[in-house]
Amino acid sequence: MKVLALESSAKAVSVAVCENGMVLAQGYQNTGLTHSVTMMPLLENMLEKASIKLEDCDIIAVAAGPGSFTGLRIGVSAAKGLAWALDKPCCGVSTLEAMAENGRSFEGTVICAMDARRQQIYNAIFTCHEGELTRRCEDRAVALEVVAEELKNDPAPKLVLGDGAALCCEYLNAHGVPCRMAPPQLRFQQAAGVALVAQRMAEEGRTVSAQELTPTYLRLSQAERERLEKGLPLTVEGK
Repeated sequence: MKVLALESSAKAVSVAVCENGMVLAQGYQNTGLTHSVTMMPLLENMLEKASIKLEDCDIIAVAAGPGSFTGLRIGVSAAKGLAWALDKPCCGVSTLEAMAENGRSFEGTVICAMDARRQQIYNAIFTCHEGELTRRCEDRAVALEVVAEELKNDPAPKLVLGDGAALCCEYLNAHGVPCRMAPPQLRFQQAAGVALVAQRMAEEGRTVSAQELTPTYLRLSQAERERLEKGLPLTVEGK
């Protein structure tokens, strides 16, 4: 089974093709350019250099959230377009679960943390034992003090991943929860992790159609919050 995966949930953008748990090709870019400009050329270049045809991919996977509202929309829209054109099923993968794949060689507690602003992180916690990841909580937008409280009695070594790793590590260490950040090459989410999770989802029958694929935001966007604060409806009537 070949899985084509897209990842655009944060500042970096990446694409990958995996087959039966093996990464065949991957492209990664973190240059500050917008994902709408970089994603498709990155994908086309990767496929060309690896001599892989789009139509040979069985599943179109994407990091569906949580993450940047704009980044998620770009990634999900691209995945939907490819799936429609190729008549392929989709997998909308948890950004945090895909990120946790980077910690499979670690023995202990894997903490995935993305900066969600407003004194919160997007977070999921996993236990990694002998290369197997076990989820301990659902994806959530949560205050750092909640994470510290949950982990204060956890004796296992702790590894923090994600663009919120520095923020999370600083807070946890200051509040009596020793932890360390993953090295830079493993700290951030990558499309290969999305593909690996998507393969398991597909094997379990958890695919969706292009029409059914949607982003997972976990909370309202800044624009939506501002509308609510002003007493305005979230949607404009007739649109």
